[in-house]
Amino acid sequence: MDALLSALADPARWRLVNLLAERPRPVGVLAELARARQPQTTKHLQTLERAGAVTSQRVGQRRIYALRPAPLRDLAAALSVLADHADRADGPRATFDRYGLAAHAERLAAQSPGWADGRSFRFRRTLTVPPGPLWRHLTDPGLLARWWTPDDLRVSELVFEARPGGRIVQEYRDAEDIDGCEPVVGRAEGVVDAVRPGEHLAYRISPQLPDGSTAFTARVDVDLRPSDRGTELEVHYRVTDSTVDAAGFIAGIEIGFGQSLDKLAAVCASTAADGDTEHANRDGDHDAADHTDSGSTS
Repeated sequence: MDALLSALADPARWRLVNLLAERPRPVGVLAELARARQPQTTKHLQTLERAGAVTSQRVGQRRIYALRPAPLRDLAAALSVLADHADRADGPRATFDRYGLAAHAERLAAQSPGWADGRSFRFRRTLTVPPGPLWRHLTDPGLLARWWTPDDLRVSELVFEARPGGRIVQEYRDAEDIDGCEPVVGRAEGVVDAVRPGEHLAYRISPQLPDGSTAFTARVDVDLRPSDRGTELEVHYRVTDSTVDAAGFIAGIEIGFGQSLDKLAAVCASTAADGDTEHANRDGDHDAADHTDSGSTS
């Protein structure tokens, strides 16, 4: 398929393909219709034939070329699959477009400092672990690193001191930039305000602009409430001290933080499943031991 794409990429060869789609034609006629020299046309046709796009046969003194539809249909099908994959509902491209619209609107609104102050976002999730284990996912840096970024990013540096006055540092890179060859995507620093283990966490965090200055400050309150299914999590995210250059950051809050919480839910579900499996294995080992003991005494 690479050879076919390369062959079709040339405008002159693409013109010949269009002419052959109408009907098979000899080299001389193709050269005339394409307004090209015959030796050059012959070379283009040979390239197309090697790529599988056309076939030829000699008829008397002429060589007639014809289009081969099957390779073109295969290429069209492959391109259609790519387009459908990129265009799927709620996929990365849809998120890209959604962010683009939000960023455009926020940039129009960002006319003076403080323009987004008071903006508020609320997030709710039902998570399949009790408040105690969930608290560790919210405050332990090793566990935080598993979920505290949007889908296409990864944590490259993380400090979270879960005590009043504790320091927060979050640095992140592209998820596929394993070697750190690209610039840091973002960095934020903050401080923990309140801690009630298993119940409530409050902190302030400030994303940084490329020059190191603060884009805005977010005041984040996280509340945990036990439920029959595990824990009801509610996050209240409020914007203060917004600068004009913060528009791109503000546009990404709902999408990015929502994706992070979805990742947290997935991590918790996996943790719960692993716990169920471990519990089942322990029960199985216990049953096996009981069976062995009874067998030895019979």
